[in-house]
Amino acid sequence: MKLSEMQKAIYQNKIDHQFNVTNIEKEFLALYAEVGEAFDAYRKQQEVGEELADVAIYLLGLAEILSIDLEAEINKKMAVNQKRRYTSYGNGYAKRIDN
Repeated sequence: MKLSEMQKAIYQNKIDHQFNVTNIEKEFLALYAEVGEAFDAYRKQQEVGEELADVAIYLLGLAEILSIDLEAEINKKMAVNQKRRYTSYGNGYAKRIDN
């Protein structure tokens, strides 16, 4: 299933189960909470996959609510990131050295 199809299916599931599709702030907060749950699962060495799936579901749902083609946006951003140059701090972090 393409990402755009997933967005539509997730949105339809929200409608079918009477979940929020109008309060954008609430959706951002729910996404934030799901990221926190994924981190907690990781910290506790529990299953992270299902929690990351929840993060993706909330993100794709939010994109659909906002009429954003997330697949296209990801592809555009990846193209930008691939052209950027970085220098490593040596600790898993890097600093961008171009504009």
